[in-house]
Amino acid sequence: MPYLLEMKHITKQFAAVKAVDNVSLQLEAGCVLSLCGENGSGKSTLMKVLCGIYPHGSYQGEIIFSGDKIEAKTIRDTEQKGIAIIHQELALVKQMTVLENMFLGSEWGHYGLLDYDGMYLRCQRMLAQVRLNVDPNTRVGELGLGQQQLVEIAKALNKQVRLLVLDEPTASLTESETATLLDIIRDLRNHDIACIYISHKLNEVKAISDIICVIRDGKHIATRAAASLSEDDIIAMMVGRELTELFPTSEHEIGEEILRVEHLTAWHPVNRHIKRVNDVSFSLRRGEILGVAGLVGSGRTETVQCLFGAYQGRWQGDIFINGKPVTIARCQQAMELGIAMVPEDRKRDGIVHIMSVGSNMTLAALSRFSGTLSVLDDAKEQSTIQQFIAQLRVKTSSPELAIGRLSGGNQQKAILAKCLLLNPKILILDEPTRGIDVGAKYEIYKLINQLVQQGIAVIVISSELPEVLGLSDRILVMHQGQIKADLENHNLTQEQVMEAALRSETHVENHAV
Repeated sequence: MPYLLEMKHITKQFAAVKAVDNVSLQLEAGCVLSLCGENGSGKSTLMKVLCGIYPHGSYQGEIIFSGDKIEAKTIRDTEQKGIAIIHQELALVKQMTVLENMFLGSEWGHYGLLDYDGMYLRCQRMLAQVRLNVDPNTRVGELGLGQQQLVEIAKALNKQVRLLVLDEPTASLTESETATLLDIIRDLRNHDIACIYISHKLNEVKAISDIICVIRDGKHIATRAAASLSEDDIIAMMVGRELTELFPTSEHEIGEEILRVEHLTAWHPVNRHIKRVNDVSFSLRRGEILGVAGLVGSGRTETVQCLFGAYQGRWQGDIFINGKPVTIARCQQAMELGIAMVPEDRKRDGIVHIMSVGSNMTLAALSRFSGTLSVLDDAKEQSTIQQFIAQLRVKTSSPELAIGRLSGGNQQKAILAKCLLLNPKILILDEPTRGIDVGAKYEIYKLINQLVQQGIAVIVISSELPEVLGLSDRILVMHQGQIKADLENHNLTQEQVMEAALRSETHVENHAV
């Protein structure tokens, strides 16, 4: 059977750095290929070459699709051939309806009049194909992330897609939404639509793939049948070494209470009768890793946003640091009290895209580099930036590179450096490894262990239960804005945590399992 896609000897260079170095891959119709590699390995760059985001002439090599050589100048050229890409950050216009998004730039009409009825019926059929039961006139901004993801797929199918590229499609989805998405991909395969699937969630990669291609440092490492590879095999190829233990553990002493929260309640910023956090109380000790588990919408993020002065709605409650009551109405107040936070949405809340990597690192701690006349000590600042780049192994060609050009994992490391420069006593990590490869995760886990050994108290929120269980000394389980359990992590299982999260009683369970 002839290949649907052949990418031959693709090389893409930025200045002196080869982001993709002589990579070739082939794909048959109706086949799912998972593209695996660490952040910064070249996966996204390779896909941008394929989809015309990097135009012909800006790279070396050739692309053959359905027997024809592609020399795309824009993404529209590849879409007309039947190639579509869905990025991790969805490209939908939130203020427009589902129908308007689906036909944006390719509206149906005759003699200057839109064929609204035809578009409406077509939109309904496309939504039914992806099992999304919403009215085409619904505004996209009113949909959840999982539903928006399905709108993107329906939009691609509407363009007669033959090859669908999905870049971290489940990074922000619940387990049930992820299961639905994987079922849809299997259905696309049955209709001879090929998929290239990029994900750091190796259980998904194993579940959905026919073949797996691994690239590392821009080079092709191997392409194998998915059935022949274990998750450990994939990890070893991605990082170039075996990770004997994904969650490194180290002895650390848990000290006295540093933070106490009493009767924290937060209301929805718009629907003010809805409580997003409902009478939450808990404590945190020095050198402790406190995990916070719960389903999406359980109130985890809203709780820590209140602690950091970042919550947009009204909230009330009492916060004590070292036994003394404190007021936190703004992020600046939280930082002055020794609290730092890595936000859930790093691209929206964690970085300034157009600023350099180094400037993002030092932005919140410029006073450290200012003298008595408030003149910035540039040499001291640059030395500190280089130190943190080396310590956290941030992959960047230069500290002056715009941070928006780094991979997600390296952006996350830069945000961690910004937090550490504040010398925090309490570090809040909200989804610290979302969309990050297994090698970068391991490095972040090691850093967390080093921090608690120094007596820093850490709160970790994660939608991945193995991560919460692998890191935490103690776990708060939240459901519908309330704490349903406060569990010492002595051989806790995922089943025990989920049972606590879904339990109907409102009392708090506090025990060792």
